[in-house]
Amino acid sequence: MDNIKHLLVKHDSRKVGTLALYQDKSVAFEYDKQWLVDGFSISPFSLPLERKVFIPDSTAIGGLYGVFSDSLPGIWGRLIVDRTLLQQQVNLQNVTSLQRLALVADGGMGALEYESNDSVTTPQVSIDLDELALASMDLLEKKPSDKLADFFALSRTSGGAGAKIFVNLNDEDWIVKFPHSYDPANSGQREYDYAICAKKCGIIMSEVRLFASALCDGYFITKRFDRENGVKKHVISANALLEVPGNKTVLDYDTLMKLTFKLTKDYSEIEKLYRLMCFNVFSKNRDDHSRNFSFIYNEQDVKWELSPAYDLTYSYATTGERATALLGNRQNPGEKELLEIAKRIGFNSKKAKIIADDIKDCVHEMLVNYIEN
Repeated sequence: MDNIKHLLVKHDSRKVGTLALYQDKSVAFEYDKQWLVDGFSISPFSLPLERKVFIPDSTAIGGLYGVFSDSLPGIWGRLIVDRTLLQQQVNLQNVTSLQRLALVADGGMGALEYESNDSVTTPQVSIDLDELALASMDLLEKKPSDKLADFFALSRTSGGAGAKIFVNLNDEDWIVKFPHSYDPANSGQREYDYAICAKKCGIIMSEVRLFASALCDGYFITKRFDRENGVKKHVISANALLEVPGNKTVLDYDTLMKLTFKLTKDYSEIEKLYRLMCFNVFSKNRDDHSRNFSFIYNEQDVKWELSPAYDLTYSYATTGERATALLGNRQNPGEKELLEIAKRIGFNSKKAKIIADDIKDCVHEMLVNYIEN
């Protein structure tokens, strides 16, 4: 890999700014002059629209500001990238954050693209979901696989820990999720059922489907909410806004509510988050970490909005604790905490009670086989 010292950051072919290695550790950022005139802040709290060189205070997220760290792959995507680099006899300890962003190129989450002198091309890959599912298990278990190049093309930029690929169906971008060897055969069906229930609870989600499989009950697929009619949308996670490493369990819904209101100034967005909070509590989705909450910048209306909900499914935790606490309670939060958080943010208490009761009833009716087992 070339020793990359700087990268251009782009959005829809427009230059947003430049990333540059600073003292061989941190990655500095500077907005482009034209973007300062007609662009927007890509990370409102850390990178206001100002003419200056921004240097991260910490190297905790690979020396990157959170909004750029969001573009890096998660556990699965990084596994694919690292296996590919090792195959090419690259010393992983020498791979910088800038080099990893260069590998992301134009395939990352949201709208940000990274351009260097070397471009990453994505070849066409024939897709057999059952075949790829079996290969993904081999890779997760650190076994050899002849599908590594296919996964590099299809999922090197994917977030999260689970195996997944990006596919295009009828000119629309979708995500296909594969089960791990320890997942139950119905894990795809379960996430599909959770999504259908969430929508019935008034939670906004992208379109979902279940693809048939000869190996399991089906593969869960969902349309990408950061793509619409071929246009990329700028997305930033709560984790990136707070500038904390993704493995730090520091988030509380009370904090998330305040963050949402500070960013959106809109109680309709607070209601969206409140519904999602209630659903996560009653459906026992404990994997509600800070990367599983995101915001989309609406360029037409010049405002931030909560993204559609995602990664909603039953999640088992060995400690019984959820990733995001409710007023410090990670073990067994309930209606008391839900209503108190609503009260603290100024959300109508009567409406909050009605919503919580309705979602509880809906979840217990539609997901009883999952949450009671």
